Amino acid sequence: MKSNSRVYVIGHKNPDTDSICSAIAYADIKNRTDKTKTYVARRAGQINEETEYVLKRFGVRAPGYLPNAGTQVKEIEIHEVPSVPGTISVKKAYSMMKNNNVVTLPITSPDNDLQGVITVSDIAESYMDSYDSHVMSLARTQYRSIADTLDGSVIVGNEHGYFIEGKVVVGAFHPDTMENYIDKNDLVILGNRAEDQLCAIEMDASCIIVGLGAKVTKTIQKFAEEKCCVIISSPHDTYTIARLINQSIPVKYLMRRSNLITFSTEDFLDDIKEVMKNQRHRDFPILNKKGKYVGTISRRNLIGNAGKKLILVDHNEESQAVDNVGKKLILVDHNEESQAVDNVKEAEILEIIDHHRLGSLETMAPVMFRNEPVGCTGTIMYQIYQEKGLDIAPNIAGLLCAAIISDTLMFRSPTCTMLDKAAAEALAGIAEISIPEFASEMFRAGSNLKDKSPEEIFYQDFKKFIMGDVTFGVGQITSLDAGELESIKEQLLPQMESECGKHGIEMVFFMLTNIIEESTELLYYGSGAKEVIEKAFEDLPVNEVSCELKGVVSRKKQLIPAFMMALQNQ
Repeated sequence: MKSNSRVYVIGHKNPDTDSICSAIAYADIKNRTDKTKTYVARRAGQINEETEYVLKRFGVRAPGYLPNAGTQVKEIEIHEVPSVPGTISVKKAYSMMKNNNVVTLPITSPDNDLQGVITVSDIAESYMDSYDSHVMSLARTQYRSIADTLDGSVIVGNEHGYFIEGKVVVGAFHPDTMENYIDKNDLVILGNRAEDQLCAIEMDASCIIVGLGAKVTKTIQKFAEEKCCVIISSPHDTYTIARLINQSIPVKYLMRRSNLITFSTEDFLDDIKEVMKNQRHRDFPILNKKGKYVGTISRRNLIGNAGKKLILVDHNEESQAVDNVGKKLILVDHNEESQAVDNVKEAEILEIIDHHRLGSLETMAPVMFRNEPVGCTGTIMYQIYQEKGLDIAPNIAGLLCAAIISDTLMFRSPTCTMLDKAAAEALAGIAEISIPEFASEMFRAGSNLKDKSPEEIFYQDFKKFIMGDVTFGVGQITSLDAGELESIKEQLLPQMESECGKHGIEMVFFMLTNIIEESTELLYYGSGAKEVIEKAFEDLPVNEVSCELKGVVSRKKQLIPAFMMALQNQ
C-alpha cells in the first residue's frame, strides 16, 4: 500500500527535452516497481518549444512546476489552534488558551478572515495598565457576557443588549450620597439592600449587578423593567465581581489589529525563519491561498520537519536542481552545485541518474548514483526498463526517443554512442515513428525563435560552470536554419553583455549550433573569455565577438572539457 509520502522526480533548471522526458519515464518506472511511495514527475523551469511539441505529439501532460524544493509551511505540522470571534469575552479567550496550551489566539470573522490576535501577554498587560472605569462601555460589552463572566444570569432586561455608555461603580455607600457618584447609564455593583438597588435604578443606571445571589424583589424587578435597567444576579461577593468584571469585555477590544505578522501555507521555511528570529512572538497565524486562517506555526514547528522526496532525472548538478529545504529528491541530468537551484544542499537526495561529468554536488548520506557515458539520460531510462522487465508504453517510448534525438542531435553529436542509437531505434519501433521525419519536425518546432525575447533565447538552455575560482556560463541554441542563427546572434550580443557579472559569472559564452552543417559559432563576452577560447582551441582565429568551431556541436563533450583544461592549465 502506498504511503502519503511523495517523491518528486525532477530535472535541472532551464529543462531540455531529455530532462523532462526522463523525469516522466523514471516516475513511471518507480511507481511500477515501488509500491510504498508515490513518485511524481516535476519540472524546475519553463518548457521550451521543442519539449512542448514532443509532449503534445505523444499526448502527455507537462509535469507540474516545482521552482523551489524548499519545505513549505503546508508541508509541516501546522498547529490547528481554533480561532474565535471577536465578540467572546476575555475570560473565555483565556480559558481556551489554557485548554489548548497556547499563548496566542487568532480572532476571525464568520468567513474565517483573520481580524487580529490576542496573546496571554496582552491580557496580562491589560490588567497591569491603569484602566478607567469606562473601559467596559468603550468596549461595548454585552450583558450576557457580563453575566457569564460572573457565573450569573440576567434576570431583568435584554441579555443581548450592550453596555455602551457610562462607567462601572461599586455602590458601597449610603443611599443618601449615592446620587453624588452615580450618573445616568452607569453600571452599578451592589449588595442585597433593596434601598440601594432602588436608588441606583432611580438614578437611571443602565445595569445593576446584585452579588451573593441575593434575591431581587418583584417590585424592584418591575421598576427596573419600567426604567429599562438590566439586572444581573451573581453568586460572587462584591470584591470578586469587581475583580472579574473586566474579563467580560469582548476580546476584540484588546486584540492586535495592525502590523500582524502572518505567513502563507505556500511560504518556504527558509524565507520565514529570519522573520521569526526577529520577533518576540512564539506563534504566528497561517493563512491559506485564499487568505483564510488555518492554524498557527511556532519556532518549534521548524525543527524536524519532513521534506519532499525528489529523484533528479537528466541532471546531477546542484545548479540545475530545484530549490529544496528538507525535501527528499531524486535528481536527473545534473550533478554540479553551480547548475542547481538554491537550497539543494538541504535536501535529502535519494538517487541521481545522469550522463554528465561528475560535478560538485554533495550528499549527506550514500545514494544510488547511476552515471553512464552515453549521449542521453533517456538511454539510461530505456536500459532500466529492460533491466526490470517492464513494457514501455508507446507514448513513453516516443518521449524517450525524442530525448535521445534531441541530446545527440539525431546521432550527430560526438556524445552519441551505439547504445543511444540502438535505444532510439528500439523506442521508435514501439512508438511507431520514423526517426528522420520526426527529428525534422521536432527540431523545426524547437528552433522557432521568432517571437522570443533575447532574454528568453539566452536562458532557454544556459548552464553555469565553476572551475577553481572562475565562474562562467555557456548557453546553446541549435537550429536547422543558418539565417535564423545569424539573426539570433545580433540579439544575443547585447544580452550577453548585460548578463555578464550577474550571479558571479565572469565570462559568458553562447553556442549557435547549426545541426545540418555540424558546426558552431561561439559568441563570447567578459574579461579573459577570448584567452580561454584561444587556449582551448589552439590556432583558431578569434574575432572581437565570436569564432567558428567546425565539427563542434556538443557543449558537454567538446566545449566544456576543452574550457576546463584551458582554465586548469591557466
